[in-house]
Amino acid sequence: MGKDSQFYKDKAKNQKIKLRMLLDQLPQYAVDYIHSKELSTQTSTLISYSYDLLSFFRFLLEKNPTLSHYEIKNIPLSVLEQLTPEDIMEYQRYLELNIDGEFHENCKKSIARKMSPLRGMYQYQFEREHIQKNPMTLVKLPKLKKDKNIIRMNNYEVQAILNAIENNSGVAMSERQRKYCQKTQKRDLAILTLMLGTGIRVSECNGLDLTDIDFRENSMTIIRKGGGQDVLYFNQEIHQVLEDYINTERALITPIEKDEAALFYSLQGKRISVDSIEKLVKKYAKMVVPNKKITPHKLRSTYGTALYRETGDIRLVADVLGHENINNTIDYYAAMEDEHKRQAADAVNYRRK
Repeated sequence: MGKDSQFYKDKAKNQKIKLRMLLDQLPQYAVDYIHSKELSTQTSTLISYSYDLLSFFRFLLEKNPTLSHYEIKNIPLSVLEQLTPEDIMEYQRYLELNIDGEFHENCKKSIARKMSPLRGMYQYQFEREHIQKNPMTLVKLPKLKKDKNIIRMNNYEVQAILNAIENNSGVAMSERQRKYCQKTQKRDLAILTLMLGTGIRVSECNGLDLTDIDFRENSMTIIRKGGGQDVLYFNQEIHQVLEDYINTERALITPIEKDEAALFYSLQGKRISVDSIEKLVKKYAKMVVPNKKITPHKLRSTYGTALYRETGDIRLVADVLGHENINNTIDYYAAMEDEHKRQAADAVNYRRK
């Protein structure tokens, strides 16, 4: 159950193996920087850092002919010191449209994220006097504007998406789509109802085991993004749809051996993947709210906004959503403020009789 489940043990093991494989491709000074972050950073984040640093070193080999005979692992530290701020800015421009030899268009937020480990590696080497100058200090990161327009569903849209799953009604479906949806109807309804009613992340949903659900207490044990264990409570509606799925569709599936404990199965008897949950959310959302780009994270925004509207307690919202810093929850408060401002549009009408 929870952190002790085989799923999370295997996940942690696989992440460590993946990180080790990536570090084997990096120069030793880059490896030292990654190791310096291990005590304060999640393994999944270190994996992302490693990918981003590999992208930078590939850029150097691609754009600098004098380095063409090097392998990434053997690029000397002196090369970092020789780079100018203009070289770093050229890398930023490279990230805008191209990365890893494939055409990609990265937004400012993505570029800033990819530049972060590079800035950190430079700072690490400079503080330890392994390099005498740090060109990164003269390079500005993309300026990010805070987006107050949070995409979320209103009550009508939530009811519509759940009705679309439960009754296959109110939406246009081909006969093929309808038959496929009917095979996973109770599972899909349980997943969407659970995520909309508790605000859990897609990874937290994917990691649930059957034994994590306590129907006596109407509670579930989840593993948070940072690896901590938490207990959340759910309402009677969620109780009913979970129990219905467990006693019907789930009971008819023969799971593969290593995934027997999983709460949610695919039709192949495997633990449902994060990608599959994301796809089913987008599938039903596209049918019901095609004008909004709804993802599992937007279901969290929907729940967080609704919870704040009902309770007015921003700390409760932060706690239930698993935000370590309450400042991360202010977006929901800002969204409610915007709704409040909209009331002003009809509040004053000088020609009203």
